[in-house]
Amino acid sequence: MFPDRLRNLAMLVLDDAERARLKIATAESCTGGLVAALLTEIPGSSTVVERGFVTYSNKAKEEMLGVPGDVLADFGAVSEPVARMMAEGALANSRANIAVSITGVAGPGGGTRMKPVGTVHLACARENRAVLHEMLQLGDIGRDAIRLAAVEAALNLIQAQTR
Repeated sequence: MFPDRLRNLAMLVLDDAERARLKIATAESCTGGLVAALLTEIPGSSTVVERGFVTYSNKAKEEMLGVPGDVLADFGAVSEPVARMMAEGALANSRANIAVSITGVAGPGGGTRMKPVGTVHLACARENRAVLHEMLQLGDIGRDAIRLAAVEAALNLIQAQTR
């Protein structure tokens, strides 16, 4: 289902997390659960993957992850503060030690001048560590390409937090 390079990266992430005895949670908006799907495509992933949240709507971000409505209103769903709060909320609402979040504009519509199609914010929270954030400006390279690039970036963030 996924390209070999992403499957290989997912295997590395799972191996690193298992060695570090970490459980992973995901909080995904524009990727709609693709990170969780990729991780769970790997046999034995249940030793590491704790749960996934697909929070496509703002209301889901509020209800499932505790992202305040005023933060969503002030910064928009596709923003650094929301990505950070999504990751922290996934950590707080799971039994995981590490959580990654993705929120973005995958297109083909929905972009604005300030947040064009291809804008993605990711965050990765780990217990007792600073939350990592990354912003991607991928351009309008197509919905599938944007989503897969976001999945790859999320795996890289998890890997950075496992070290």
